[in-house]
Amino acid sequence: MRLLLTRPEPDAERTALTLRARGHLVLTAPLLKIEPIAVALGERPCAGLLMTSASAARMMAVHPDLPGLLSHPVFAVGAHTAAMARSAGFADVISADGDASDLARLVGRRFAGSSAKLLYLRGEDTARDLAGALIRDGLDIESVAIYQAKAVQRFPAPAEEALRAGTIDGVLHFSRRTAQAYLACADALGGRQSALRPAHYCLSAQVAAPLIDAGAVVVRSAAHPDEAALVGLLDA
Repeated sequence: MRLLLTRPEPDAERTALTLRARGHLVLTAPLLKIEPIAVALGERPCAGLLMTSASAARMMAVHPDLPGLLSHPVFAVGAHTAAMARSAGFADVISADGDASDLARLVGRRFAGSSAKLLYLRGEDTARDLAGALIRDGLDIESVAIYQAKAVQRFPAPAEEALRAGTIDGVLHFSRRTAQAYLACADALGGRQSALRPAHYCLSAQVAAPLIDAGAVVVRSAAHPDEAALVGLLDA
């Protein structure tokens, strides 16, 4: 298939290699740029760290306050985020193997009946209120934005040309933010018709929702919110 991959770097190129190895033609068009937010973390006393994205783990890998936090356990949303946390130097990493709701359930069970304080390291904009859900469970959550994801204003030129020419069979969306950015870039093309024409493969139903609302005809959601399940949709 001729695919357009919209996730940010460096994950875009890593996923592109996986897709090319399966025989697909892949054009990358990262629609979000990940940038760190300068914030002091210090040596916060807490029972653990929460991460809902690999970007948070990557930002921590280069954060000046990393050494003071390495002794804390990390509760990660999925396997990829967990792997990035281990690469950053964290030794005790637990993966929820799912989405933010799965992570909230994991942490809720782990600290049930306690008033544990947890540090949530996140992006400036989050799709779900993880902190709010855990606070309702009686936990003490400190939520700190350590990076921002800035949406680009237009598709890269090769992506614009391919969409206008109708040479894209499918578009892969890994987050609701990238799906929304995709639609905004489609508007910059002068209309969404050419951008909605391909099939859209989404990490979850939440990611797919903006595309469905925009009128995309073929939208498929992965059964499990991870890359393997999303790539598996292409075989179907």
